[in-house]
Amino acid sequence: MEFSVKSGSPEKQRSACIVVGVFEPRRLSPIAEQLDKISEGYISSLLRRGDLEGKAGQMLLLHHVPNVLSERVLLVGCGKERELDERQYKQIIKKTISTLNETGSMEAVCFLTELHVKGRDTYWKVRQAVETTKDSLYTFNQFKSNKPETRRPLRKLVFNVPTRRELSLGERAIAHGLAVASGVKAGKDLGNMPPNVANPAYLASQARRLADDFETVTTKIIGEQEMKELGMTSYLAVGQGSKNEAMMSVIEYKGNPDPNAKPIVLIGKGLTFDSGGISIKPSAQMDEMKYDMCGAATVFGAMKSLAKLNLPINVVGVLAGCENMPGGGAYRPGDILTTMSGQTVEVLNTDAEGRLVLCDALTYVERFEPDCVVDVATLTGACVVALGHHISGLMSNHNPLAHELINASEQAGDRAWRLPMNDEYQEQLASPFADMANLGSPGAGTITAGCFLSRFAKKYNWAHLDIAGTAWVGGKDKSATGRPVPLLVQFLLNRAGLENLE
Repeated sequence: MEFSVKSGSPEKQRSACIVVGVFEPRRLSPIAEQLDKISEGYISSLLRRGDLEGKAGQMLLLHHVPNVLSERVLLVGCGKERELDERQYKQIIKKTISTLNETGSMEAVCFLTELHVKGRDTYWKVRQAVETTKDSLYTFNQFKSNKPETRRPLRKLVFNVPTRRELSLGERAIAHGLAVASGVKAGKDLGNMPPNVANPAYLASQARRLADDFETVTTKIIGEQEMKELGMTSYLAVGQGSKNEAMMSVIEYKGNPDPNAKPIVLIGKGLTFDSGGISIKPSAQMDEMKYDMCGAATVFGAMKSLAKLNLPINVVGVLAGCENMPGGGAYRPGDILTTMSGQTVEVLNTDAEGRLVLCDALTYVERFEPDCVVDVATLTGACVVALGHHISGLMSNHNPLAHELINASEQAGDRAWRLPMNDEYQEQLASPFADMANLGSPGAGTITAGCFLSRFAKKYNWAHLDIAGTAWVGGKDKSATGRPVPLLVQFLLNRAGLENLE
């Protein structure tokens, strides 16, 4: 799929299709008005006959419009002009791409990027159009023997910008959008892989391949023997019931001209399958527990985007790969584990395993003397109860870092919401036998999980993203979403000094 930007009037476009907007009720956008004028009222006469009302998502494909050089004109319903917000804009782009792909238009010039979206500039509109296009065309069919194919798929999309001055802004938006989309696809592909393929060793192989593809990236794999030597007993306990060896992949990206610059560290929970262990999960939808490694998948995706963007910063990505299975060697409720930090944990539930893996990873990354650490995890069902499937949960021990991440989430349209982490919640983790329990007393499950992790992140600025509700969609059309790759990449773009986009 090829993307480009240009600046020009619609009557001069010679293309398979021109895409323009129509608002409710039957109100032509400025670009559509220009086409109507040169076609001597052809478009407005169709609207008067009731062919298109302009409701959001309505589509009307016209062929051989008088005096228009392009073969087709696609009229796209955009709803009420004053109500066009970013969510509706992305939905309109998605429906447009689907229509173009189904109607044989192999190339198109899109004028939707000239529509006014509340509080958003040309850069945002072009970048989101690229990301949404790639997202809407995503398929995962490599395990199907009969792969459906589109006869004449969309191959080239040109975004029109209002003035020639904005061409460079549009080109940068395309470059950033393609890098983010590449990371999202990588995260989705990893998440969607079946767990008999995507085990911790497979995660490690993907991390190694990233190092092979980019000179700025090096990868180190830490297996169980080295984990034992490091004292990562908590991490190891979670994988004891599985025949698949736990492996932690450490991906280092060095782009800062100063090799001694402190890195940003991203840690992803990589439970390649989570049966719940001895505290086994209900069987309904247990197949979706292959998505418990989406934290690691999105950290991998963000590292891929970062390498493509070649940002002048240092970043370490940690994929904490492990599998939680029942078995004769599995850890049990009642076990007491000594973590790498020396703190002890009483296991109350073996299905609260992600925090037991992450706590040792959080201690391990102290060696990098990080500028900050962000962990990403499908950690708690309680986060889905609190925020549903639309917004990720955020907790942090450092207000400026939390504000940075929230700001990046707003910029990227990949939203997060900060939850409190007051000392009162820490009391819910009390254990009569160990320094803490791995499960809080009832209530505030997402927060107590964050409080647990915070006890292992005292030596640096830290934030935790709970993506249990946003990492995948379930049901008949189940799929990983690739979130929060856009948030993480925007955070890294901002850290690299590219937040002033105009």
